[in-house]
Amino acid sequence: MSDAHGHIELERRVDSIKVGVRHRSDAERDLAPLMRSIERLGLLQPVTITPDGVLVCGHRRLVAVKQLGWPTLRVWVRTGVSDHLTQLLAEQDENTMHRPLSPLDAAALYRELKTLLAEDAARRQRATRFGADDGEEGDGGADSAPPHTEPGKSRNQAAQMVTNSASHTRLEQICKMESIAADESTPSSVRKVAEEELERIREGGAVDPSYQRVRAAVAAAEQAPNDEDEAEDLEELAARALAHAKADRARRIRENRLKREAAAEAARRSVHSFTLMWDDLAGWVNRYDPVKVGRELTDDQWDSFQKTLAESVAFADAAREARENQPSDALVDA
Repeated sequence: MSDAHGHIELERRVDSIKVGVRHRSDAERDLAPLMRSIERLGLLQPVTITPDGVLVCGHRRLVAVKQLGWPTLRVWVRTGVSDHLTQLLAEQDENTMHRPLSPLDAAALYRELKTLLAEDAARRQRATRFGADDGEEGDGGADSAPPHTEPGKSRNQAAQMVTNSASHTRLEQICKMESIAADESTPSSVRKVAEEELERIREGGAVDPSYQRVRAAVAAAEQAPNDEDEAEDLEELAARALAHAKADRARRIRENRLKREAAAEAARRSVHSFTLMWDDLAGWVNRYDPVKVGRELTDDQWDSFQKTLAESVAFADAAREARENQPSDALVDA
């Protein structure tokens, strides 16, 4: 395990902390509860920075104290593992800015980041008071404790850093296949399947189908005799297991689709609600200056307006068709 130590700085200037490129795009969303907590209780979990002042974690806390107008804040300065972690983050940012990482490269970066974050979380979990690792004295208060992160969150954190999403499923699948391919205790026929599927991914193939084929080969090997001469039996069992996995996956996809459709239908509002909304919108075009709107909307705001407008026209066309094709006696008298 890496030698990870650190110390608390009681007054680090907020504007001296370098944030760099972050993967969280919604850092400023729903900050009000966090800001109220900080105003009431103080910053219970200091943000983490490197000795050079580069932010490692605590972006939302940093944004919150900036919005509160704090000139300084208490920080946890990491040494040891932070240099490696910062190097990996810089490498990731460089790749993100220019071109996406390949799935296998992303999995390699994810695996290393996950290990570092898990080590960091385990060390902080052991630290019950400031200075527990390096013998320095502290007051034992909550503000003095190193920032705490549950070890189980390291996968989500690493995935967020690598792919800008907390979903780690695809990365874990690649790591598992690589582990199987490298494990000499695994039957050679299974390792060969894993190697072939990794090569397929390297050439642009989808990850999940390859992972399911490797899983099927592993399941088949567990049922087949431990004999290299039984390769044909293994292939037959693997094919059977894969077919079962595909059928199960198709069933789950179908069930999830039906659930989404049912939820969407249940969420539809009544015609009465529709009429109230349009009554409220009556004359809205007279309330705004189209010249100012056209000039002052951002590109994203304009795109959103155009999208809503197109959806409204499509909705009106569908409603008009239904109205025109219904029996004449079904029309509601004005």
